[in-house]
Amino acid sequence: MTATSEWHDGYLTAWRTKDADDIRAIFTDDAEYLFHPYDAEPLRGIDAIIASWQEPEPAEPVVDFEVLIEDDRLGIVRGRTEYPGHATYLNLWEVHLAGDGRARRFVEWYMTVPDDDAAVAAGATGGDVTS
Repeated sequence: MTATSEWHDGYLTAWRTKDADDIRAIFTDDAEYLFHPYDAEPLRGIDAIIASWQEPEPAEPVVDFEVLIEDDRLGIVRGRTEYPGHATYLNLWEVHLAGDGRARRFVEWYMTVPDDDAAVAAGATGGDVTS
């Protein structure tokens, strides 16, 4: 298993449990966490990250993720997160790894997938619209 895959497994565990020790296992004490790439300032430090993860999820998420590329310092992960009855998100993560395999910086890039009714209302056809 690759370093990013191991980190990702730990992330999924921590995300589900919201346990401080599980979160500490995947982020360094001085980690930076950005929920969006355009955030003016990241969350700084493990205590801030732990506090931000304590909000309950809207539903039990159904996830499908894969590591796209990695080296010993950076992993890029692509995924889909579905909260049944709530929303579905497409995700791209930058996981900047410290030497011990924990993230020293994490950047989320995500977008909400429109539901079928919203897509129809917006005129989405799912086909080629170049003509």
